[in-house]
Amino acid sequence: MSSGNGARRKVRKLQHFSNTVALDPETLAEIQGLFRKVRSYVKPASGEWCLPDPDVALRQPAEQHCRLQALKASLNDVKNQLSDKNVQVWHQHTNSTNRAGAVIAAVRSAANAEICTQAWCKFSEILGRFSLLPEEALQNGELNTVHLCEAPGAFITALNHYIKTSESMRYCDWSWAANTLNPYHEANGCSTTIADDRLIANTLPWWFFGSDNTGNIMIQKHLLELQAFVANMRTVEVVTADGSFDCQEKPDEQEALVASLHYCEATAALLLLSPGGSFVLKMFTLYEHSSVCLLYLLNCCFSSVNVFKPATSKSGNSEVYVVCLNYEGKEVVRPLLSKLIRNYGPQLADREALFGNSDLPESFLKQHEEVCSYFTRLQVDTITENLRLFGGMSSEQRQWLDFIRDGTAQEYLHRFQVSFLQRSRWISRNTVSPACCSVSAGRPLGQNKQTGSFNERRELQTLSWRERIERGCHAASIQKHCAEARGTGSVLQGPWSRCHVDSWYVIAGAALLAVKNSAFCEVGLLNHLNDALMDTAADWIRVPRCDSCHDACWASIMSDVAGLCVTKADTDGDNKQRQCLVFGSRSAWGTGESQQGDLVLTFSEEPSVPHRGLMTLHDGEPRYQQQLLACVVCSLQTLTSGDALLLPVFAALTRVTAAVVFCLHVCFSSVTFRCPSPSGITGAVLVCVGFCPEAAARILPVVTDVHSRMGQLLRGEEGKNVPSGCDSQVLQFVPMEELLTGGLTDFLRTMNSEIIQQKLHLLMQS
Repeated sequence: MSSGNGARRKVRKLQHFSNTVALDPETLAEIQGLFRKVRSYVKPASGEWCLPDPDVALRQPAEQHCRLQALKASLNDVKNQLSDKNVQVWHQHTNSTNRAGAVIAAVRSAANAEICTQAWCKFSEILGRFSLLPEEALQNGELNTVHLCEAPGAFITALNHYIKTSESMRYCDWSWAANTLNPYHEANGCSTTIADDRLIANTLPWWFFGSDNTGNIMIQKHLLELQAFVANMRTVEVVTADGSFDCQEKPDEQEALVASLHYCEATAALLLLSPGGSFVLKMFTLYEHSSVCLLYLLNCCFSSVNVFKPATSKSGNSEVYVVCLNYEGKEVVRPLLSKLIRNYGPQLADREALFGNSDLPESFLKQHEEVCSYFTRLQVDTITENLRLFGGMSSEQRQWLDFIRDGTAQEYLHRFQVSFLQRSRWISRNTVSPACCSVSAGRPLGQNKQTGSFNERRELQTLSWRERIERGCHAASIQKHCAEARGTGSVLQGPWSRCHVDSWYVIAGAALLAVKNSAFCEVGLLNHLNDALMDTAADWIRVPRCDSCHDACWASIMSDVAGLCVTKADTDGDNKQRQCLVFGSRSAWGTGESQQGDLVLTFSEEPSVPHRGLMTLHDGEPRYQQQLLACVVCSLQTLTSGDALLLPVFAALTRVTAAVVFCLHVCFSSVTFRCPSPSGITGAVLVCVGFCPEAAARILPVVTDVHSRMGQLLRGEEGKNVPSGCDSQVLQFVPMEELLTGGLTDFLRTMNSEIIQQKLHLLMQS
């Protein structure tokens, strides 16, 4: 609440600033100059800028442009002065010197913007600066847009805000579709995937993740599937592409690292757009031959191409937006587009050059060099000033910067006529709690957050996994001995009735090679465990117990189960003898008894854990998942009202295992866990009490079908197009909207954290 009040006070301060302060011409010019950082290509009247013969495309080696490489070297010389700067301290400093640093807070309060981030403000600038929405579409009252690499969705929400607050668009029927790397796919690493799912969780049907469910737009099959996904759109007027990935470990080569992504985004736009449409592409420096060729291609396909640096884009970075207007249509580019599609993929820009140097007119190269020189100068000036002020800032300098920041925020609100939008008119109705809010402590909302200086991070990479843990933020929780059985405080109260079994569906995709990401876990902990498992020589499954830790024991668990069953029986007035189905052998559980008090114990074989060659798959190994689901099917078929279940799990990082826990939540009065499992395998045991046959009857057919589908995939019987050898697996069978509803996400996050910390604690001592 306090932050909101602070933002409102800030806006009142800006209004006061606007009413009382007359800016001197020099200050006014500086502020207005922030919104004019644009360079436009001007095509010669001779018509010499035309596409080369497609037969020569992608055939010649890339060539360096000497003058552009000199600009690159001069910029890198300046950037190299940042190598010893702590990235968090430096970011804090540059945030304080950023002329547009007060804009987001002002917009958040004045506009009530949905997902009000820097990206929201940048795209609103683009909408306000360029005629991005074709006039014909506005006249027809129909606008269709496609947004690539869009997470978390701020371009979409900014466009929604623009449409809903613009009088000229009151009667415009807008449809959108979006693509991004799937934040719920376990194989998508945190260096490339945005975890912020605030919009995604509430608008999943509008998001395209492709047939393998990864969302990777750099796969040729996905490009053609995306075309089919938006086929219901009569026309496509706008395509945006805001893609990037973490290049902080190789900052000098950012442009080359993302070149193929930019080629794929541009190819997708040329395929999807209708004549007259617009394309917005985020790029960085434009020195490499791949960028030169791409800009020439866009100039040949669009009437107007502009390179724009929004005021709200931090001026010390290389980010620019290429804004292309009035697409001339696929007929102009069709032969070359077909060739680009044939060669489409993650190495599209890494092979032969799109065009040879001789195919690029000198008039274009001259304009391109001027564009690069302009934006290089802006970036160098900013970094140089930030370095100078980093050494110390006087009170006068601080006061002047604050004055400029307030003036810039006021100019933004005025220039783009930012209006208030009621929450009821947002895109998201916020009926689903996003995963990023449940696990935000360790699941960064943006891409991977860096700490320390560049040199310190390089040094960190040379350390062992143990040393990295000892230096990290999880050291205390991992090294601490457990004083009591973990999990006693986490309870899922059921049976959960708000499930919609009729809407459940199976998503199958490429078999996981490793679990790098989870919607139900702190990603930092998972990264530590994966590093340890890849490096350790210890038997990762049956690591020796720690003598100083208190383990959950058979007797204490059975005492809890018996007590809960008695309580349940007293409440229901049912005194029949209860059964407890235990997965695992008697010897593994350390008991030879067949009865515990009034509980009859039945033992059954538990799932076999993955072998060492699949260490980083955790609970994602297909055979393990099938056996785990078989345990659930067996339980639902054999248990009677009020019975109990003890089910060991290796972890619950994947959507499949999360769905297994969800099914138990639906069928039992309470689900808790104990960690570590007394059965001897590092993991946890799910303690389920108060079986409800009526609830189980609803989901048993679905779970049985999923189990059968898993078997077909394991045997390679899923159809002619699916290779054998388990190249595909079930990735999800309960919709994410349901997995994210209720307390399941917090329960799983707690359990997974306990499991991973337990494993790391034992591995540290092995």
